[in-house]
Amino acid sequence: MKKLLISEIEEKLSSILTETDPLLLELEKDERKGVQSCLAKWKKQRELERSLEEKFFEMTQYERNMKGQGFHFIAGVDEVGRGPLAGPVVAAAVILPDNFFLAGLDDSKKLTEKKRLEYDAIIRKEAISYSISIIPAEEIDEINIYEATKKAMSSSITSLKPEPDFLLIDAMKLGTPYPSESIIKGDAKSVSIAAASIIAKTARDELMKNLSKQYPAYGFQNNMGYGTKEHIDALQQYGITPYHRKSFSPVKEMLDKNINEQLSMKI
Repeated sequence: MKKLLISEIEEKLSSILTETDPLLLELEKDERKGVQSCLAKWKKQRELERSLEEKFFEMTQYERNMKGQGFHFIAGVDEVGRGPLAGPVVAAAVILPDNFFLAGLDDSKKLTEKKRLEYDAIIRKEAISYSISIIPAEEIDEINIYEATKKAMSSSITSLKPEPDFLLIDAMKLGTPYPSESIIKGDAKSVSIAAASIIAKTARDELMKNLSKQYPAYGFQNNMGYGTKEHIDALQQYGITPYHRKSFSPVKEMLDKNINEQLSMKI
């Protein structure tokens, strides 16, 4: 039998999903280094895929448990943007279909921007329903970040159509008409919360990138409003923008200092 070219072997391996495929047994006997390299690469990729599949299955434990109790529309809820000095807090709620599968789905903070954007598009396309809620900096200053976070989460839940019949919430306790479970680090433990985490972060990052075009000195496209050195230096040089949180340190202290200086000049 004529031996396959390395390029032909790579093409055939790309469509093999099981270790029992007869071609694999043939390749094991082929002593060419190029063939063994292709085989090792296939095995490594298959092991990675298997690991991601197992991780995804583990992250469906809460959804499987609730569906076993008779719930159908289980919404994952998460937020991003509690800590930044500028920009809104953004929450998202997502209801995924029973057959949803996305290998590699995880807490949005653990994913690259490229992967988040890829997953965001898939989630939006395949979700039964998703909703995003945004609370601006001005309102955060009025009601505090904790209340703003709860309001954003609650708003994202009430905007879902169809309505959820159970909520899986990342860490927070919310007063809602729906039964719920609050999960510490839920964005790494539940596929629904992880999906909400990705939707929320992608939406907020896009907002901050757009804001950076209006205020390029602050580096919002890179720091997303967090207090990096670049951001702090810009605050000291140019002052605050309408999108900064005036109740957050060091923004608050900068404002207080300016007010005191102005009063001293009047005296």
